[in-house]
Amino acid sequence: MHTHLITRTARAAGALYAVIIAAGIWSELGVRARLIQPGDAEATWAAIGAHLPLLRASIAADAVMLLADVALSVLLFALLRHVHREVALTAMVLRLIQAAIIGASLLAPIGVVLLANADVTDPARSALFLMELHGAGYDFGLIFFGVNTVLTAWLLCRSGLVPVWLAGLLGGAGLVYLAGSFTRLLAPEVNALLQPAYALPLLAETAFCIALLAGLPRHRAAPRAA
Repeated sequence: MHTHLITRTARAAGALYAVIIAAGIWSELGVRARLIQPGDAEATWAAIGAHLPLLRASIAADAVMLLADVALSVLLFALLRHVHREVALTAMVLRLIQAAIIGASLLAPIGVVLLANADVTDPARSALFLMELHGAGYDFGLIFFGVNTVLTAWLLCRSGLVPVWLAGLLGGAGLVYLAGSFTRLLAPEVNALLQPAYALPLLAETAFCIALLAGLPRHRAAPRAA
């Protein structure tokens, strides 16, 4: 790929990544973490009722995030396919699978919004269940994203487009996503201990976003093709 085209593609990918990070953090930490009271259905339902427009906005933000993620997966494939086409294609497909799973899981908070005007015997318990189901679906989708991130890190390491340390950070982030998602499914008590480790993915993905926005300045003389 021509250097000028690499820079344009990278900056477009960086802009999309910034949208993904901002929308994802705001939806998860800025909205859902404030509304959900684990184990307390009534408090959760009361918080949702008091902030229903905010919940609607978070669903819209997640939809924007997923649209950006689909576009980003295509741009990253374009940037990295010269390294190893099959691995780059696999990484793109895995990221798209993640987007599909998280998109499907958004039906759960949409169901919570519908509960506000529904004739349901116990809306509070239903709302808490649906919000927890959404969280579980999100984590399940991150299994595919974790593998995607590891593959992307490998491709970046071989490409010469980023420093090796940044590729290593991304590889570590992928392992954190995998460990977090599998422990949520198989060992919830261990999952609680892993929560501080999610600082690594935030650091790695933010650093990668910045590198993309900078046009991916090369740190090695030439990329190594597979």
